[in-house]
This record gives sequence, structure tokens and C-alpha cells, in this order.
Amino acid sequence: MSTNTLSKEAETRLMNFFNETIEPETMAKTLRQVNYILALGVMREHETLQNEIANLENGYYWLNKLAEILNPYLDKE
Repeated sequence: MSTNTLSKEAETRLMNFFNETIEPETMAKTLRQVNYILALGVMREHETLQNEIANLENGYYWLNKLAEILNPYLDKE
């Protein structure tokens, strides 16, 4: 896994986005819902599409990872 750092401009844009546009908890909830719906839709439409399973798994993982950064829901007991 590589460790990329954000530029100051990117950090500022992200901070402005979450301070002015949407609460992190709301964004995390939305990401989880969209992630679930997309994954479910792809699996139902293409049940035998084996070559896209890895891409779907990766996308699902990274969107959930982003949601956890915004609002650590799964780490709570």
C-alpha cells in the first residue's frame, strides 16, 4: 500500500467541503447506502460476470473505508 499525502490545496478543499457542504456523518451514511445499492445492483444484473468481481470488491472496500474515516461506525462496539 502506498502512502500518498494530500497537497495543502486538496486538504483545504476537503475541509471547506465538509465545513460548508455536508456533515461527515451524513456523507458516511450516504456513501454506505450508495455503495450497498451499487454492489447489489451489479450483482443482480451480472451474476455470472466473474471478471468484474475483483473490481466490485475493491470499490466496495474503498468506499466503506472512506465512510469509516468520515464516521467510524464499524469500529464502535
